Amino acid sequence: MPVFRTPTRDMGLTPRTILFRLLFPFFFILCVLTLLSHAASSITRGKLIRDGPDGDTLLSDELNFELGFFSFDNNSSLRYVGIWYYRIPRAEYIWVANRDEPIKGRVGVITIESDGNLVIFDGDKNRVWSSNVPDSKNNTEAVLRDDGNLVLSTTDDENEIWKSFDHPTDTFLPGMTIPVDPSKGEIRSFVSWKSRTDPARGNFSMGIDPRASTQIVIWEGEKRRWRSGYWDGRIFTGVSNMTGSYLYGFRLNTDENGERHLAYTPLNITDKVRFQIGWDGFERQFKWNEGEKQWVRTQEEPYNKCEIYNKCGSFAECSLVSPMKCFCIRGFEPKEVDEWNRENWSGGCKRMTPLKAERKKNSNNASSVAATEVDVEEDGFLQLQCRKLPDFAILVGSQDKKDCESYCLQDTNCTAYTSVNGIGCLIWHGELHDIKHFVGGGGNTLYIRLAHSDLGDGKKKIKIVIIFAIVLGSICVGISLWLVWRFKRRKVSAVSCCKTSDIPVFDTTRSKSRQVSAELSGSAELSLEGHELSGPELPLFNFDCIAIATDNFSEENKLGQGGFGPVYKGKLRGGEQIAVKRLSRRSGQGLEEFKNEMMLIAKLQHRNLVRLLGCSIQGEEKLLVYEFMPNKSLDHFLFDPIKQQQLNWTKRFEIIEGIARGLLYLHRDSRLRIIHRDLKASNILLDEDMNPKISDFGLARIFGGGQSEANTTRVVGTYGYMSPEYAMEGLFSVKSDVYSFGVLLLEIVSGRKNTSFRHSDDSSLIGYAWHLWNDHRAMELVDPSICDSSQKNKVLRCINIGMLCVQDSAAHRPTMSSVVLMLESEAANLPLPRQPLLTSMRRRSEDRDFYMEGLDVSLNELTVTMVVGR
Repeated sequence: MPVFRTPTRDMGLTPRTILFRLLFPFFFILCVLTLLSHAASSITRGKLIRDGPDGDTLLSDELNFELGFFSFDNNSSLRYVGIWYYRIPRAEYIWVANRDEPIKGRVGVITIESDGNLVIFDGDKNRVWSSNVPDSKNNTEAVLRDDGNLVLSTTDDENEIWKSFDHPTDTFLPGMTIPVDPSKGEIRSFVSWKSRTDPARGNFSMGIDPRASTQIVIWEGEKRRWRSGYWDGRIFTGVSNMTGSYLYGFRLNTDENGERHLAYTPLNITDKVRFQIGWDGFERQFKWNEGEKQWVRTQEEPYNKCEIYNKCGSFAECSLVSPMKCFCIRGFEPKEVDEWNRENWSGGCKRMTPLKAERKKNSNNASSVAATEVDVEEDGFLQLQCRKLPDFAILVGSQDKKDCESYCLQDTNCTAYTSVNGIGCLIWHGELHDIKHFVGGGGNTLYIRLAHSDLGDGKKKIKIVIIFAIVLGSICVGISLWLVWRFKRRKVSAVSCCKTSDIPVFDTTRSKSRQVSAELSGSAELSLEGHELSGPELPLFNFDCIAIATDNFSEENKLGQGGFGPVYKGKLRGGEQIAVKRLSRRSGQGLEEFKNEMMLIAKLQHRNLVRLLGCSIQGEEKLLVYEFMPNKSLDHFLFDPIKQQQLNWTKRFEIIEGIARGLLYLHRDSRLRIIHRDLKASNILLDEDMNPKISDFGLARIFGGGQSEANTTRVVGTYGYMSPEYAMEGLFSVKSDVYSFGVLLLEIVSGRKNTSFRHSDDSSLIGYAWHLWNDHRAMELVDPSICDSSQKNKVLRCINIGMLCVQDSAAHRPTMSSVVLMLESEAANLPLPRQPLLTSMRRRSEDRDFYMEGLDVSLNELTVTMVVGR
């Protein structure tokens, strides 16, 4: 009898392998069917989406959005039907169907009823939500589209009969449109949640007010809470930080039926962007950062009090001049003086002098001819620039400013007018509400109607002023003619000398050298261990040729103004461009700074320090001549919402490294050990390649070889950049510059000034950065314009270094050599910073007590000088 061998052994296959090969196709088909059953893209009649432990969901074709049942807590029995982003770890619900009627327990069902409506049933087959389309057909299908829109349409002709985009909850997505119809009035499209975990209708709503021109409004109940100002075709004019490229996606479109809709389309259609009216009443804009795996807020919340609707009442304006304050418009006075003085401004203001129409009505009861003459004087208009226009405007056409003014004058009820490009002529009747003054620019010009007497002090005073102006003008003309004659004689003489080379560009006479030596003698601030430094190693320029190079210091060539004096652009005979710093004759502190720069910067040579070419002294005229920096200073780019986009992350990091290397040279590698004492963004100049160069050594000090700390009775520097020990005790060292560098580093990363937080919960950028760092949200500090180009590890490393540099104690701050090493070496582990209590925890009232009591401090970032005791 033959012996049969098992074929599997001959083939090298085990029974387990054979079993796997037989069952694998079965399991594969089962998984596919399971996936299809749990992740369909549409619902048809007879099909159910059930809740439960293995509940079904609906997915869009490109897997962008998902629809299904959800709850906010695993222990919660309340279930909702909503739509959320599918590929994002933390669910953000953009639409909720049964927001006011949650289902208790995992027993809900979504289906299409026999009448064709999409419905939701609970476990007892009670209908908790329906699309409620009247006269719908029974051959309908619900599809979840890739833009997040749930659409109910007929299967035969694909006619859309219902869309979730037409019935939003609290979120506005690209692709949505909001109808803008003046005949229908206000449209409240979005309603906030009741709380963070309760999607029921809250107390806040957001929508469109189409009167005059479209504007976005947030309501709290029936009262207005905030409004965007009028849409001019590019921006909403009442949003202070909005530019044409800021929210570039908004459009007011008109469809084929002539109906207008407000829509939003992101520049990059692949970006995930959403707008939300929060349960706390604030509107926010978010953009998904795929690299960081988190939503990034790209629009600041209107936290300042001037954003509150009509904060100051009628005929008053809110201003963010520190501190926030309400002001009656000129020609108006508080209705309730006592309440106004107690800073209860809600009562607003009233007109001081009646307008012409009311005066004429009152004059009918008077018999005085003189009174009648006064009463017939025409009303005039007060011009207010940079204002958020009042609410409830009336659009009267596209007239220009002149015609708009005439229209308002002819309308006795007109109290104000303006003409806005993209909108037309707007007028207002009655009281004016919700006016805001944009201190930093922006807004529109508003013309408010006033009585003639409120525009001036009467005819008599006007005549006196006219006579005085004529006399004074005649005197000024005479003086001006004499000065022009003298100027032309001097300029012709100088030009002739320079052209014929009778006067050289450089002056090497001994008398000038002796004058320079005399000017530099006796400076207490320039001593080094009890000995005066040697004279400057600088070429002496001829003053007349410098005057010609700058067109006699003309205003057209003026680059800026500082505590030292004005700075001018010039061009020498050889074509070399220069920057000329001219000591102001009225400057009380400029002479010391002039001496300081001549003594110090002439001895310094580094690629990250500005180069001093020479000086010029002629009588009272004292000049310093520098290499010209075509890109001006760092703050010119960093704090400008448009130009800061030219500074990507790579360029900002190069600037940070360049400043650090320049400071390291000053502190350790130069012939002299120098403390700058006034490091800030405006003192960092940028060459044609945007390379940084430290400038302005007027406040610098020299240390001896073994000296590490000094004390001064003359505290100089700039608000926001001075270290605590220097500002309060007059102690300064290389660690003082490290502190300033830390502030500057945080400004470069964030694109915001250290002093721009006076009206927020944080007293400074340092406090704000610490709170984000401590909450592990440091990436929120990064300037939104460089989010896409930044490298997270490098950014976090820079923020860490910045926080180390601004430590309260100088001993806890690193040296610049350590800072350079930490910037250039990614392998080194960085120590963790301590909480900077003196800056981040100090309240604004404490700031005011310390900085304002007996000190002269400028809030516009100019250099300040103040004397304190040792």
